[in-house]
Amino acid sequence: MVRNILFILVVGLGGVAVLLWLGFWQLERLTWKEGILAEIDSRLAAAAVPLPDAPKEATDEYRAVMLTGQAVDAELHVLTSGTAAGTGFRVISAFETDTGRRIMLDQGLLPQEAKDAPASFGPPTTLDGNLIWPDDVNSSTPEPDLANNFWFGRDVVAMAEVLDTEPVMVVARTTPDPRLTALPIGTIGIKNDHLNYAITWFMLASVWAIMSGFLLYRLTRRTV
Repeated sequence: MVRNILFILVVGLGGVAVLLWLGFWQLERLTWKEGILAEIDSRLAAAAVPLPDAPKEATDEYRAVMLTGQAVDAELHVLTSGTAAGTGFRVISAFETDTGRRIMLDQGLLPQEAKDAPASFGPPTTLDGNLIWPDDVNSSTPEPDLANNFWFGRDVVAMAEVLDTEPVMVVARTTPDPRLTALPIGTIGIKNDHLNYAITWFMLASVWAIMSGFLLYRLTRRTV
């Protein structure tokens, strides 16, 4: 009987300790993630600066930049859903700056029914945007259908080759193209579920403790 009681105590206390540790670990991750989101918000809200000569993901992602120039040539369509503007195609165009550089500009969302509408490049303009190195593409992303201009993720390197630009992408905060709805970068869509995970682990710890206590109660009642 004593051995059974000791076994329940060890398993019960050990299980509660592990579940509590997981909960507190998720709280630490929450603090870490909130720090990252605050840094991103700070970069997004900063005053726009001229486009760096050689921007790098480690130091320049989300940096606010100012561009003067014009969208040119063909545009690429990236199938996109779940945006504030609905489902459609992100339009990625080559953008030629007034200094002669060619980069990629994410101009915004094109409705599905307007896919074949002619592009409206318009006159040279000045606009603000944010540098991004999107992580849309992974091992399960289908290859683009180049013949029908269907892309399934923003692949910076591959798109730069097709559009003959630098492998640099800026997401516009506004767009002069009447077909499009701008999709500026924000932190709302970045997942931060660590608090929910922490609550789940703490609840499991409570349940584990209650069940262990109940087993001890049942066991001790039998000896009375």
